[in-house]
Parts: sequence; structure tokens; C-alpha cells
Amino acid sequence: MVPLVIFYLHIVMVSAVFTKRYQAEGAGEGFLAVFFMALIFFVGWAMASFIMRLVMPQEGLAIWFDRDAASLLLLTVAEAILYYFYFKDEKKEATTESVAT
Repeated sequence: MVPLVIFYLHIVMVSAVFTKRYQAEGAGEGFLAVFFMALIFFVGWAMASFIMRLVMPQEGLAIWFDRDAASLLLLTVAEAILYYFYFKDEKKEATTESVAT
């Protein structure tokens, strides 16, 4: 159940980022943002799985929260922090440009 929710959350985020980039700069930038997020997801999932393999047994903490679910949760938290700072700079640049004009 936890991995399903996390995958749906990623699909919603990818859709939102594509739409935002598509409206701001065009389709090429939208697809580039999607590919960037996919790259971060797949590489991050491999690294999070490696870390969870060192920390947690295969069974995990409960039947619904095994090692794979924990690695996806770790990945989602890391991605949230990364994307927060990535898009935070973009908002700051947009407000300074609007003040300058």
C-alpha cells in the first residue's frame, strides 16, 4: 500500500512539473524536467535501497512496511527536500524579475 501511494504521488508531481514547465517555456523544457525527475527517481531508488539493505531486514517493520517501502519513503523525503530547494530558487528569480520590470 505504501509503495502505491508513493508512486501515485510521483505521478502527480511529474504531471505538475511538466505542466508548469510547458506553460512557462514550452514542450521541450517540460519533457526535460520529466526526464530529470525520472533520472533522480531511478538513481535515488537504487541508492535508497542500498542504504535500507544495510539498516533494515527484508521483512521490515510490518507486513505493509517492508524494506522496499522504506526505501521508497526515504527516496520521497530526499526528493522532496531536493525539489523544494530546486524550485525555491526559481520562485525567487521570478519575483525579482517582476520587481525589476
